[in-house]
Amino acid sequence: MKAGIHPENYRVVAFKDMSNDDVFLTKSTANTSETIEVDGVEYPLVKLEISRTSHPYYTGKSKLVDTAGRIDKFKNKYAKFKK
Repeated sequence: MKAGIHPENYRVVAFKDMSNDDVFLTKSTANTSETIEVDGVEYPLVKLEISRTSHPYYTGKSKLVDTAGRIDKFKNKYAKFKK
């Protein structure tokens, strides 16, 4: 491996899945300004939209996503460019 290319600032960081409030700790270099207290210790917090505890592949349950609303919003936004 090349010397001097890897970050030196690894620390324990809390990652929180916002869809189900699951929190797990791991080492990371992710920058964040928020913190969270876990078991009486304060850790930097990184918020996630999806993790291993909420992803359909790992849970075996599918999640309904409002794609129709997104498509309508897109069409309305760009309707003025229609020829």
